[in-house]
Amino acid sequence: MIIEEAKKVIRIEAEALMALADSIDGEFERAVDLVLASHGRVVVTGMGKSGLIGQKIASTMASTGTPAFFLHPAEGIHGDLGMIMKGDVVIALSNSGETEEVLRILPVIKRLGASLISMTGNPGSTLSRAGDVFLDVSVKEEACPLGLAPTASTTATLAMGDALAVALLLKRGFKAEDFALFHPGGALGKKLILKVDELMHTGDAVPLVTSTILMREALFTITSKGLGITGVTDEEGALLGVITDGDLRRALGKGVDILNCSAGDLMTAGARRINLGELAARALQQMEQFSITSLFVFEDDVAKRPAGIVHLHDLLKAGIA
Repeated sequence: MIIEEAKKVIRIEAEALMALADSIDGEFERAVDLVLASHGRVVVTGMGKSGLIGQKIASTMASTGTPAFFLHPAEGIHGDLGMIMKGDVVIALSNSGETEEVLRILPVIKRLGASLISMTGNPGSTLSRAGDVFLDVSVKEEACPLGLAPTASTTATLAMGDALAVALLLKRGFKAEDFALFHPGGALGKKLILKVDELMHTGDAVPLVTSTILMREALFTITSKGLGITGVTDEEGALLGVITDGDLRRALGKGVDILNCSAGDLMTAGARRINLGELAARALQQMEQFSITSLFVFEDDVAKRPAGIVHLHDLLKAGIA
């Protein structure tokens, strides 16, 4: 019984979203153009559950390139309307379109010179008629069996807000790098900001040996640098190949006298590489794609001498993976 009721709730809300998608029309485009043409901020307001949805909409917009904040209408009529400036766009949320606190601030919004986007489930309401643009978020029924608790209606309002935020993101040409700028503290921000330059080992910490050196000496380099790998270079420092722990195991399995081989004899020719300035997340992508744990870093595509090396452990410690 409970499981079926839960499924019914999700079906009702899913149907409400599909109907909402079908209802998108020129008014939505007008709302996008209104925000883009404005020289101010987006101010989202709403009471109760609509207010909670409004906070999320404002937050999504702010993180995707549209300056926005939430204004509680009850606080607004007690002084916070001073936050609204000429040129702002107010998005007012109310399922009924008749929420007293929201209606009381409408005349002030107009006097302040702000535009109004009404988002309500009642096309004939006071709020819908007052808006410069009206976005219809009406639903056929609420998922609440009593028809009292806002459920499908708040889901529809949230989806409309997300659609508006994404449309604005696309119109502004907002990029992943811009998104990262507003999220520097989280894992997502690290993936979009941190570059291999900031995590790579450089100088004496880079494991490198010449191709003519005996493996007994190369083993010391692999062990002392602690990365499970060494690059093999020619006399001018150009990278010729690599020797990894795996190469050593495979050679031992074939009965090779590795201690008396040269590094050039045992190396795997060539090496996966990445350039300075590339995102650390890109390095992780390459490591996963080729099942490796290290990448030599070069100044550019034509450089032959490595500038450093980045290891999987460096990415893990930085929170990239």
